[in-house]
Amino acid sequence: MIPDTYSKHLQQLLVRLGEAFPGDESGSMHSSLHISNDELESVLEQLNGRLSQHYPFHQPWYAGQMLKPPHPAAWLAYTLAMTINPNNHAFDGGPESSMMEKEVINQLKAFAGFPENALGHLTSSGTIANLEALWIAREIHPDRAVAVSSQSHYTHHRMCRLLQIPVVEVPGDENGLPDPALLDHSQPLPGTIVVTLGTTGLGRVEPLHRITDWARDHQVRIHVDAAYGGFYHLLRDTGTIDADPWRALPDADSLVIDPHKHGLQPYGCGSVLFRDPSVGRFYQHDSPYTYFSSEDLHLGEISLECSRAGASAVALWMTLQLLPLKPGHGLGEVLQCCRKAALHLYDRLQQSERFHPVMEPELDIVTYVPVTEKTTFSGVSSRSAAILKAGMEAGLPDRLYLSTLALTEEEAHRWLPDLEADQSSVTVLRSVLMKPEHLDFVPEMMRRLEKLYEMTG
Repeated sequence: MIPDTYSKHLQQLLVRLGEAFPGDESGSMHSSLHISNDELESVLEQLNGRLSQHYPFHQPWYAGQMLKPPHPAAWLAYTLAMTINPNNHAFDGGPESSMMEKEVINQLKAFAGFPENALGHLTSSGTIANLEALWIAREIHPDRAVAVSSQSHYTHHRMCRLLQIPVVEVPGDENGLPDPALLDHSQPLPGTIVVTLGTTGLGRVEPLHRITDWARDHQVRIHVDAAYGGFYHLLRDTGTIDADPWRALPDADSLVIDPHKHGLQPYGCGSVLFRDPSVGRFYQHDSPYTYFSSEDLHLGEISLECSRAGASAVALWMTLQLLPLKPGHGLGEVLQCCRKAALHLYDRLQQSERFHPVMEPELDIVTYVPVTEKTTFSGVSSRSAAILKAGMEAGLPDRLYLSTLALTEEEAHRWLPDLEADQSSVTVLRSVLMKPEHLDFVPEMMRRLEKLYEMTG
């Protein structure tokens, strides 16, 4: 899973890093921390057995949930940094790792088209990043609701309950995309509207470019939740995605992107950016025993979280040094492979007699249904569930890890009008092609899908 060259570099760097710190050269620990080699080997054997029960996230035949291993360079940097265990709450806890965090945040700001003085930091997850954005939304407009679409991530509702903010749902247009012009304008308008660039179910990109003008006309802030899809901003001028929503990204008031998704990072590494640096006033607090080694702004002074792993910043910094935020190479090339894989699979599904795509993928999530004798919600749902189970249980070389998604009756009638609604929803198959290796795997994936169809017939 980790190429030998990275493991060898780790061993060499651990020695060099140890030499950089003064102290006991023997590397001995206090007696209270000592563990015998026999005990260590015994527990390591148990640990290896437990970890081996996980699904093979690193393999292209895992195309289920939004899971993939970090890049080996990120693993190497994270592991090396964890031997020091820096804390990016304050410069005192992580002087260099804090500077690396500021450097990667500057790269993310430039990438998103935000001004240089925009505020931002890494977080332990996209959920926490969105929580911070919604908290700022409440502080700016304490008496106004937050508007979300029906496709927004469920955490927005949950975080709004936590923050005691009312939530209104933005009605959808004929394509199921949010259109704030359809809100009841006789009622108080929301203070902030959440626009999702890359929904976690279907991978849809909501029309930020159309929502922006409405929001500005009505003095409504825009928060962009691009936790999943954000790095696809790199492809906005390549002709492989609809560029219009992405070109409006610099107009957002706040933005969330998760490097631990398409940014090839270990969990957890999210990020939040605010266009207006004056929102830092809402974070203001006093900690006289924490902030004393630097007059510069400490990251803990602009974050709801206190202790945060500096290793996350170190890993992201190293990754972006090697795979920069460029459309034609680096991370852009990686995403281009994922996008092409999704389009390739969509084309193959259109040609298949056993599967039909639900909709053309907008990013790298592909949804599809098995062709069934009973053209009903229940018939398709039953066959989808059977294929999911068979794929997980099949022996090699036919094993294939997929996921499923429940579509509402309204969604199904939009994309699957020939199905009879004999129940309230229909379960469809879903593949997340977020690894570049998926591009070459698509023909083999179709072979395995066809085999699973036969097995469940």
